[in-house]
Amino acid sequence: MKQKEFIKKVVGKIQGDKNVVGLAVAGSFITNEIDEFSDVDLILVTVDKVAPDVKKMVDYAKSFGSYLNGFTGEHVGERRVLICLYDKPLLHVDIKFLTLDEFEKRIEDPIILYDPNKALEKVISSTKSECPKLDFQWIEDRFWIWIHYALLKIGRGELIEAYDFLGFIRMVVLGPLLHIKNGNSPRGVRKVETQIDISDFNHLKLTLPNYTRQSLLTSLKNSIDLYKSLRLFLFQKDTVLQSETEKKVMEYFNEIETKKISNQEN
Repeated sequence: MKQKEFIKKVVGKIQGDKNVVGLAVAGSFITNEIDEFSDVDLILVTVDKVAPDVKKMVDYAKSFGSYLNGFTGEHVGERRVLICLYDKPLLHVDIKFLTLDEFEKRIEDPIILYDPNKALEKVISSTKSECPKLDFQWIEDRFWIWIHYALLKIGRGELIEAYDFLGFIRMVVLGPLLHIKNGNSPRGVRKVETQIDISDFNHLKLTLPNYTRQSLLTSLKNSIDLYKSLRLFLFQKDTVLQSETEKKVMEYFNEIETKKISNQEN
């Protein structure tokens, strides 16, 4: 398999590099779910900091294989990750550059690939990985304002923006909540096709619209219904519901739904 062959080459490249403490791999390798479509999530631990110096990060990446291009992960809030595409074979590889102290703070325990002095092993055995908990209050404080924003776009006729915004709601709210309900880590909508209950998945599919005003409104209403059911199932008693905001937004929903706008598809 091309991913394992690439990893084997990387291990060979870093052996003898005195700045390298160790190498580990995360993602689907942990659960042994790699297939032909899997990317490779490497964690390179070094003595001296490499990230966020882009030149140093790229220099390491280029030494690992037929490097085509790469960029740092600001869009996911992680400047220490270099997202790379390699050739021969074409392969997506994420490389996270950490020091040993930084390696202690992790959301999962990766598989160690190279650890000559057992430094990574000692960290994993003496510290605990912890997946960040989803902040239900953070979601509730934003959800209804987000719904209102989507209604504004539909009302104005900016249907493509509304279409994209529903994807944002799935990624940030519905997917993570469904994953938690099903005992998974709250990673957006990743692998929802296989990792959540079929009934939950069918409810999530109802939030997928077509490019029509009415379909967008129906999908938005289905998103609201799904959120409220998940809120009832998951939220703690101390979560403060924004009931007044919800009431006003739903009144506006009814207003938009009944309004006929010229030059719009209904």
